[in-house]
Amino acid sequence: MMRIISGRAGSLALAVPDAGTRPTSDRVRESLFGALQSAGLIADAAVLDLFAGSGALGLEAVSRGAASAVLVERSSRAAAVAERNARAVAATLPERPIRVHRSTADAFLRSTTAIFDLVFVDPPYDLDAAALSVTLGELVPRLSADAVVIVERATRSGTPSLPTTLAHERDKKYGDTTLWWVRPT
Repeated sequence: MMRIISGRAGSLALAVPDAGTRPTSDRVRESLFGALQSAGLIADAAVLDLFAGSGALGLEAVSRGAASAVLVERSSRAAAVAERNARAVAATLPERPIRVHRSTADAFLRSTTAIFDLVFVDPPYDLDAAALSVTLGELVPRLSADAVVIVERATRSGTPSLPTTLAHERDKKYGDTTLWWVRPT
């Protein structure tokens, strides 16, 4: 069982898609969100959760004070789960808009005009480096000047290849998972 770890929707149980996704563990989410909160990067942020799966990352951000969240998921089954989870969080936080889009990350990024302050990019581990680089390139015009992008990958995947308009800030390993913190240059 997954849950919202902290904030106004803390302890709320989240559904998880039955197959095809790899939820970020509670341990990794707790560490990540502690770091984001201590850096003041969540409060009132416009959040984008690409490859959202259950939507746990975007929904955790809303629970902890983000202004809004957009969850993007290609799989219809996972998008339905993310929608159900979004409705549960929205019942606790009705003033915080949460939207779910059933779309590929690249198609969503090409179609939206929204600007985001905090972005989670958690693609399937088997997504190749070139495809991830394309997605990160599509993301750049959708970032605010002070945005933070968190890229979650298998540690064995190595550092993601970034467009010249993004810079690696730091990374943190959690067993087979590494989080890369990236910012616009």
